[in-house]
Amino acid sequence: MAKILFIPISVGGGLLAGVIAGKIFDQLWGIIDEQEPPQAEHRDVSWVKLMASAALQGAIFRMAKEATDHGSRHGFAQLTGSWPGQEEPDDEQGRLSLDQA
Repeated sequence: MAKILFIPISVGGGLLAGVIAGKIFDQLWGIIDEQEPPQAEHRDVSWVKLMASAALQGAIFRMAKEATDHGSRHGFAQLTGSWPGQEEPDDEQGRLSLDQA
């Protein structure tokens, strides 16, 4: 039940993360280059600059998404007393640890 109640909060957090990430990326890219960030549709742009821009934008978006998602889960748990998700990561199956190798 907690997972169903959390869905609207999760969607809102994802939208907020996108807005925050866009603003952070624009600020950082302004420090890196005076031109606007390159897009795949731009004909005269180097592959290196295009891939660097995409990697930076992806990393910032993921960071903002994880931060807003985790924060909203904490807030939801404080309000309802129920954590909407797993308490901790699953153990990886089928991999040898350094102790076993």
